[in-house]
Amino acid sequence: METKLTALTVVLVITATVTADYVRPQPRKTLHFPWNPKSSSHPQQVHISLAGDKHMRVTWVTRDGSSPSIVEYGISPGKYSSIAQGESTSYQYLFYSSGKIHHTVIGPLEHGTVYFYRCGGQGPEFQLKTPPSQLPITFAVAGDLGQTGWTKSTLDHIDQCKYDVHLLPGDLSYADYMQHRWDTFGELVQPLASARPWMVTEGNHEEESIPLLMDGFESYNARWKMPFEESGSSSNLYYSFEVAGVHVIMLGSYADFDEYSNQYSWLKADLLKVDRRRTPWLVVLFHVPWYNSNWAHQGEGDEMMAAMEPLLYAAGVDIVLAGHVHAYERSERVYNGMPDPCGAVHITIGDGGNREGLAHWYKDPRPKWSVFREASFGHGELRMVNSTHAFWSWHRNDDDEPVRSDQVWITSVASAGCFTKNPELRKMLLAP
Repeated sequence: METKLTALTVVLVITATVTADYVRPQPRKTLHFPWNPKSSSHPQQVHISLAGDKHMRVTWVTRDGSSPSIVEYGISPGKYSSIAQGESTSYQYLFYSSGKIHHTVIGPLEHGTVYFYRCGGQGPEFQLKTPPSQLPITFAVAGDLGQTGWTKSTLDHIDQCKYDVHLLPGDLSYADYMQHRWDTFGELVQPLASARPWMVTEGNHEEESIPLLMDGFESYNARWKMPFEESGSSSNLYYSFEVAGVHVIMLGSYADFDEYSNQYSWLKADLLKVDRRRTPWLVVLFHVPWYNSNWAHQGEGDEMMAAMEPLLYAAGVDIVLAGHVHAYERSERVYNGMPDPCGAVHITIGDGGNREGLAHWYKDPRPKWSVFREASFGHGELRMVNSTHAFWSWHRNDDDEPVRSDQVWITSVASAGCFTKNPELRKMLLAP
């Protein structure tokens, strides 16, 4: 028995501890965006996202409703060998009228290649780099961003990271009903989001519903269209994508998730499609953490965990990333509230720089599954090195200097023999 457990044990090498004399920095004010007049057809708030195999969605906003939704692109500056036609939308929110929001899918694109592109037939030239076709691949991770001085510092640190895709587990702009804040957020992230794909899921600050007047997530869905249709989902609030040997599932904490819901049915179907020989890593993101020893938002993810954790366990999910709690915490592999060598590593990283401040208070004593926790702003970097090993690091935002404060090697569930542990349970849970 001991030999079997040893074979299943996932090696987590912890190489950092909390610095005892660290003084947490003070909150910073919301950023001010001076008026910067541009022509009504000038592309603004440009960001890109993955849109199926070898394709990328380019999104931007213009104030001119007649601007075309075209993207010209090529592999040489100023020389566009291809052109793509897209779609556009707009929305009204009380007294606010959005600009024309363009979504154009370009491709097929070569992997690991720099492309130059222009939106709407005019304006500045942008460049992007497509992700690699195979491992290794690096993800930058930061949730609960907002638009404060700490947000700007966090984005500067991410810009120093040689990453391929940005993952954001909810709470983007903190517009909170003030729709112009969606526009300023688009301006703030454009330098990064126009160059690397940003894959996001919704948080509570994206809901913005007004009973009898406004449905939830209208602004978010109009501005941040993700590849839900490409992944067989019926909602922009949950979807999946594959990139370089990693299958990533973005779940919706604010969409129905019980066993009779569309999201639950979609999740089971999506997990059944995963081929661990082709995509040895399985990563899941959503907003509200399931494993959280902070007093903030305690227990809010329990119902979703009760419904969906057995599915993730049966499928052998490696890493779960969440936000919502404005602090950092990493678990060891855990399932059903207890350490389990075949469970997922849960990471809460809702510390991107929001205006609400940090969640300082943790439960004591520390739960058995909790390995590292700290209330500081920062970002994470997840590098899938090969089919069996990944390296995770969290970089505390220490007065504008990124300080690597937690790091760990993670061995994949698929390589640890976990699929032979309880095949009957897996078959039962994942059966169509």
